[in-house]
Amino acid sequence: MIVAIGCDHAGFPLRDRAIHEVRNAGHTVVDCGTFDTAPCDYPDIARRVTEAILSGAANRGIIVCGSGVGATVAANKVPGIRAGLCHDTFSARQGVEDDDMNVLCLGGRVVGQEVAGELIRAFLRAEFSGAERHRRRVAKIRAIELDARNGLFD
Repeated sequence: MIVAIGCDHAGFPLRDRAIHEVRNAGHTVVDCGTFDTAPCDYPDIARRVTEAILSGAANRGIIVCGSGVGATVAANKVPGIRAGLCHDTFSARQGVEDDDMNVLCLGGRVVGQEVAGELIRAFLRAEFSGAERHRRRVAKIRAIELDARNGLFD
């Protein structure tokens, strides 16, 4: 699997851990920055990660900002992206298995190094179950995206 990883300055302290966990699990990293602690904007990072997924350059993504909330909001604006903010391994696993989550968002000021490692490992190991009820629900999410593209909510 190819995983796009991105963080803003507040998520930067977890950057190396995220890269390590992905590589240690035998996957490839697409590094979407940032590369230092200079202030930057999480929507720019979310855009880079989600574009990597939609272009096919990556299968999944991990985005880290200060709380994880902003990255989640920004990523979920992109049709085809199902980003989840996770603080526990159940959600990191279940988000993939039931909701076909393709982006894990973390709060660099919320979770520590060890918890981040556990969350990333759970996210990477999980696979979409394909159960009928979950396929139906993901299809409904796609229908909402299509309605938005077609201006229904304008």
